[in-house]
Amino acid sequence: MSITDFKDAKIITALVTPFNEDGSINFAALPKLIEHLLAHHTQGLLLAGTTAESPTLTHDEELELFEAVQKIVKGRVPLIAGVGTNDTRDSVNFAKEVSEFGGFAAGLAIVPYYNKPTQEGLYQHFTAIADASDLPIIIYNIPGRVVTKLEADTMLRLAKHPNIIGVKECTDLDTIAYLVENKPDDFLVYTGEDGEAFHALNLGADGVISVASHTNGDELFDMVEAIVNSDIKKAAQIQRQFLPKVSALFSVASPAPVKAVLNHQGFEAGPLRLPLVSCTDEEAKRIIEIVEK
Repeated sequence: MSITDFKDAKIITALVTPFNEDGSINFAALPKLIEHLLAHHTQGLLLAGTTAESPTLTHDEELELFEAVQKIVKGRVPLIAGVGTNDTRDSVNFAKEVSEFGGFAAGLAIVPYYNKPTQEGLYQHFTAIADASDLPIIIYNIPGRVVTKLEADTMLRLAKHPNIIGVKECTDLDTIAYLVENKPDDFLVYTGEDGEAFHALNLGADGVISVASHTNGDELFDMVEAIVNSDIKKAAQIQRQFLPKVSALFSVASPAPVKAVLNHQGFEAGPLRLPLVSCTDEEAKRIIEIVEK
């Protein structure tokens, strides 16, 4: 697997984990949901990420989820496995395990949370993961959830590593612009913010790792296609209509809103695992009205 697996993957969906009412994973709900996503322009899937509620998934559950999704997708789009934690040793071991598991185009490794490492600590952390196996690594930079920010210059240091192929960047457009301008040619820059997809792509980003693609994949695809075809006026019009929907999908701690919409649409995404909770009936009604408008 390599960067070439992602050449056509501008829209990667960070897949929710469907749960039964008792909190167990609803594997039976996966085929319908995944086929829907692929039919509506999802070009890659991220498993065991933030949207998947990965902090509440056990190691064995993640492996079961990986196997189930691979059987459904059958190689039609590249898959990314969440492999990172705030423990370098654990992340290294998981990257090795996923590499041996097979079937993944890359592993996603999050900036360590809780520990608050220095930039040098972050550099050594990601280098250790990338050195551990032949699994290509995408870094997940999301200071809003982990407190610590991987600075752009540290990212560019890491981008020189032959096994670090990209970043899911959830900071700001200035950072994305700086990375795009200064990165190696073989390094991918994805925005992890649906609301910034329009600007990020126009700045030269490679795509978006998206939550909104669960429910609004056609709109997102049409916007991306308009940008690719240099029809900025059309893309901007889609973006203006898309932004309120993105805001609704993040108006309550994610992935509660997107699960509310999916449940309404009959995809059996189910509840959330504590400490996250489902939207109230009032919240769900408001979110569904906006997202489906």
